[in-house]
Amino acid sequence: MFNNMRILVTGGTGSWGYELIRQLLPQNPQQIIVFSRNESSQVAMSRFFEDARLTFCIGDIRDKEALIRACEHVDYVFHLAALKHVPVCEDQPYEALKTNVIGTQNVIEAAIANKVKRVIYISTDKAANPSNFYGMTKAIGEKLIVYANLLRSETKFVCVRGGNVLGTNGSVVHLFMHQIQTKRQVGITDLRMTRFFLTLQDAIKLLFKASAESIGGEIFVMTMPTCRIVDLAQVLMDSLGRQADVLETGIRPGEKLHEILLTEFESKSTVVYDDEYLVILPPLDIPGLKQHYASYPSVEFDSFSSSQNVMDQEHIRQMLVRGGFLA
Repeated sequence: MFNNMRILVTGGTGSWGYELIRQLLPQNPQQIIVFSRNESSQVAMSRFFEDARLTFCIGDIRDKEALIRACEHVDYVFHLAALKHVPVCEDQPYEALKTNVIGTQNVIEAAIANKVKRVIYISTDKAANPSNFYGMTKAIGEKLIVYANLLRSETKFVCVRGGNVLGTNGSVVHLFMHQIQTKRQVGITDLRMTRFFLTLQDAIKLLFKASAESIGGEIFVMTMPTCRIVDLAQVLMDSLGRQADVLETGIRPGEKLHEILLTEFESKSTVVYDDEYLVILPPLDIPGLKQHYASYPSVEFDSFSSSQNVMDQEHIRQMLVRGGFLA
């Protein structure tokens, strides 16, 4: 699919970007352009891959003119750039708005101006019935991406909605391992808390699925496993051979006890794509979209919460092994 293609990755120097580029390079792209703000991160990535097809562009998605230049002759855009930490977005909502909403609008307009084939937008389970500013901005981003398919352009726009990705920057796995090894104390905001998890490899698989099989306007969702955060901490303690005290710190502003992957409203227009994926169809009338999915079965549940079908500790351990965290 990406043979001889030119690909732009916004925010490409993060954990998602490394794994995405690692899996893209064997598919023989003509060029991969990493568009991000941090010079040091770009230099480090360049030294890590040492591949002439990988080029770098310093820029901010808040700067539409810079994005338009970066998108010249590009075939695919993977829009990864965002402010992602819930407390940061709660404390600095203007900054989150400028990056996550205005920045996404700029990506849309830059892609249309350059007749990009497809834009893939990375969203989050926090966009479903959002309780914090980060989730609200990502929900608006989803709406903008879906709506962009009505702008009479040659570009197709699609969303993917994921959960907590193991091993990304700021991941709870890294935090817990550090706390267990250095403090012998693990901080958990609420012992009842559950979350959706997927490995980086599965996250990129979701991106490629949406890239190859979407027609524009859908939200692809992976049916991810869920776990109790306290069970995750216990598995890490057992695997590291060190026990630690669990300290309940209290839920932070905007934080949910349980996340949901799709809302009760969305479930009415969600279909089962296959054994691994769901597709949420928007209320907007995008030509050909509902007809394309007419033969797919509707989901048989009202919502999809992280409190349901929780993994036991053995399955959590297996997930951590797949993710490369445990031997």
